[in-house]
Order: sequence, then structure tokens, then C-alpha cells
Amino acid sequence: MIKAAVLAACCGAVASCAAPAGPQASNAHASRAAATAAPAKAAPVGPPVLKAAPPSPAAPAGPPSGTASPARPAPVPSASGTTAPAGTHSVSAAASAFSAKPGRILGVYSDGVPTSYSLVNRFGRKVRRAPNVAMYFSAWGDRFRTGFAEVARRHGAVPFVELEPYTVSMQSIAAGTQDAYLWSYARAVRSFGGPVLIGFAHEMNGFWYRWGYKHTPPRVFRSAWRHVVTVFRRAGAWNVRWLWVINGLAAGESPIREWWPGANYVTWVAMDGYYVRRSQTFYSVFGPTIRALRRLTRKPELIAEVGIGSAAGQASKVPGLFAGIRAQHLLGFVYYDKAQHNGTYHQNWRIDYDWPAIAAFRRSIKRYLS
Repeated sequence: MIKAAVLAACCGAVASCAAPAGPQASNAHASRAAATAAPAKAAPVGPPVLKAAPPSPAAPAGPPSGTASPARPAPVPSASGTTAPAGTHSVSAAASAFSAKPGRILGVYSDGVPTSYSLVNRFGRKVRRAPNVAMYFSAWGDRFRTGFAEVARRHGAVPFVELEPYTVSMQSIAAGTQDAYLWSYARAVRSFGGPVLIGFAHEMNGFWYRWGYKHTPPRVFRSAWRHVVTVFRRAGAWNVRWLWVINGLAAGESPIREWWPGANYVTWVAMDGYYVRRSQTFYSVFGPTIRALRRLTRKPELIAEVGIGSAAGQASKVPGLFAGIRAQHLLGFVYYDKAQHNGTYHQNWRIDYDWPAIAAFRRSIKRYLS
């Protein structure tokens, strides 16, 4: 994530998917709470027709223009979750989210996860569609939140874990010195048994994380990524889809090709990006990144984080987001439904308190989502 001072020095006016970002943190459990950063930016583009690459078969692991992710809460030490009755839609919804068919995923990240599922439920009630992906961020050393995963499953959702190696080096992961933790985590995922999405060391093409550009050589990142996937496979955790999540293309970032671990180690590719101004469109936010990903691979594509700031005009941007997902044959998106109140890059991203945005979501779900 990018500190505001660094952002001002390296970027111009926001044109694509700008989002708030947090600073690096020496303590993984404090990193989210201390975030103060602003996102990187990219030049605007028009709404060209992007040629969609047909998805290729999933890798053996069972598995654009943007900015750094916004500030997130510190990881919590437990994952009890709340109980929830199973719905008749639960099995089909989860299966839909785990497929590689375009337009099937409506996911959310909300405050309180993975301890509580209440705001995920609230989002679903407001937009009249239960999310079929529920995301949370997991610090290195934290256990897999089986309780949260079970709650998500009962609600018809697939858990999506962003695994963040804040406190260890990528070299140590690649060398196998972190294997005890990885094996423990992988066995817990295997024991859960249901589908799980895992994004490891996301936004590596940006320079705000210790595992990414300017902090870790790409060859070390690639080696660490492959090692993590290999451990999970050896542990029998074939219920994982591996998401290679990049930051949307922006000035001052590293070419994404340098960080690509290879098709055999990735199930889906994903991008993070945010709307912060009214002038932005789906194509200015995500267009350049989609094109770059399709030059690199034919893997299915997901928007792993997206938020629409109040200053961008939430209700006005929602239809274009859904329409862009369909037009570009993306798997769907995970909405970053968190309130922030600290300037352009830390806006209120929540839509479930904005009635015009809620209405736009409801109409768009009916029109665009399978």
C-alpha cells in the first residue's frame, strides 16, 4: 500500500481505479489499523471493446487499472463467526462462485470479518442477493478460520482468504523455513473440505508491501508462490482455487509479467481497483489492467477488490461496473464495503446505507448477474 507522501511524488491525477492504501507495518496485527495511504493512478482510457480471452481449464491446484487497496482493519486473533441457518440456495450459490463461468460472483468484504458475519448478511439483505464469496485478510501466523468458513458455507458463500506475509520474508518461504505453518494451514483447509479461494501476497506489482516491488526480487516472489502452492498440494488441499491478485496498472509500478509464477500455479487472475472521482468509468479503472492480463494469460479473471467512493457518485457508477463485468466476461467482483472518512483516497465505500446506490445494485443484479 502506498503512503500519501509517496503517492503525491509519483502519481498524477487519478484516472483509474484509485483506492486508499495503507503503509507497511512491522506488526501484522497493527498494519491495517494504521493505514493512511493513497492509491497509485493510471491514465484514463476510453471504453474500447476488449477482446475477451476464453477461460482455460483450471490449474491442478484445484485452482484493470487500479490502485493500492484501502486501509483494512487489523487481523483478529479468533474466528468464531456467528451461527446461521442453511438456506436452500447455499449449495448452488457456493458451487456457482467456485466455477469459472463469467458473471457468477458477487462477493463482499465487510467490517468484522472473520469474527462476525453480521455485516456480510446486512449487505446481502440490502442488495437482495446473498454474497457467494466472503473475503477476509489473514496475517501470517494466523490459523485458517474454519469457524468463519463454516458460517460462510451455511450462507451459500465461499471463503476468500487474502494471506499476507507481513512478518516473514519471501526468501524464507521459498527456502522452506515456514513450512510448519504452511502445512498446518493447508491441513486445516483440507479438513474444512469446502471450496476456498486463496490470494497469496497480493498487489505485488506495487511498492507498498514488503513482498512486492522494490522490497522482494521477482524471482524470489515467484519461487515463494510456487512453494506455497506445492505445499498445499502435497497436503491434499485440492479444494483451493489460487488467485494471483495484482494491483491495477498505475504509474511507478513493476511490470506484472515479472511476478507471474506460471500457469500451473494459478487458477484465476484478479485485480484490485477503486473509483474515487466522478470522471472515472469501468474502462478507465479496469481497462488497461484487463488488457495486460490477457496478454499474459488466458486464465479466468476476477475483480478481487472494488469500491465506489461517495465522491465518485456511487449510484451512477454501479450500473457501469456490472455492465463491464458482463461485457468483458469477468467472473464477477468482490465489493469492499467499508466506511472510511479521510479524504479522497479514504472515502466511504459502503453502499448499504446509500439508498440510490442500493437501488442501483438491485437493478443491476437483476439485469446482469447470472
